[in-house]
Amino acid sequence: MASKQKDKVISGIPSEPGKAVSGSGRNLNEVAYNKLEELIVTCELKPGSYLRIQDLQTATGISRTPVHQAVTRLAADTLMIIQPRQGIQIAPIDLTRTHLLLRLRRDMERFVVSLASARASTSHRSQMRHLIGLLSKHRDKMTIVEFNEFDRRIDQMMLAACGEPFLEYTLRPLHTIFRRLGWIYHTQTDDGVSLDVTIDSHLDVLNAVVEGKKDEALVASDKLIDFVDAMFPVLESSIAPSIFDVTQDFDPF
Repeated sequence: MASKQKDKVISGIPSEPGKAVSGSGRNLNEVAYNKLEELIVTCELKPGSYLRIQDLQTATGISRTPVHQAVTRLAADTLMIIQPRQGIQIAPIDLTRTHLLLRLRRDMERFVVSLASARASTSHRSQMRHLIGLLSKHRDKMTIVEFNEFDRRIDQMMLAACGEPFLEYTLRPLHTIFRRLGWIYHTQTDDGVSLDVTIDSHLDVLNAVVEGKKDEALVASDKLIDFVDAMFPVLESSIAPSIFDVTQDFDPF
């Protein structure tokens, strides 16, 4: 899809409340974090690769201090590994560990949609309806890049509706871990060519929360996690180990 059309789709998504993209040092730290997170999700920063702070500055176009702060956060999120004398490693993808984390995510997502169903304000529900309309309208021509932008906004809105800031610090790294896995699934496997199931699952969650139907939201959330769970056998059988960790890319002959 052309970038102009992409901009048209994404421009209608409500921005995250209270987040600026430029200005103070603190906001620039957030910009650096978001840019590096996106590069990790799309595997432009390849899993397992080693980089220097200077490399990350070049990749983001942001100065050293904000990038350093972002690396510290991403290391705490287990998305980067700071290796003394070796540099910064982009965390490889360990499918066994990630599958285990999916159990944690299932329980946490159930808690979030339950809380959001009960606590969402009129404003939150209005913004969710706006997301539902945009996602429904553009679903047939949507790319994984565009969907991931919607996915981030949905996650932000659900967490905002919960009214519990602690949840963001726990769930955001999990969302990034699985967004990266989803990127590989949808760009590297035949099974992941269509986005229909993941879009429908997100719409089901949103609709249930908007209507305040907790039980339906829980069922929809479980359905979404079941879809993610079904990715693992496909990834294990279809993807070369070097995609999950570039250090595994070698040819003995």
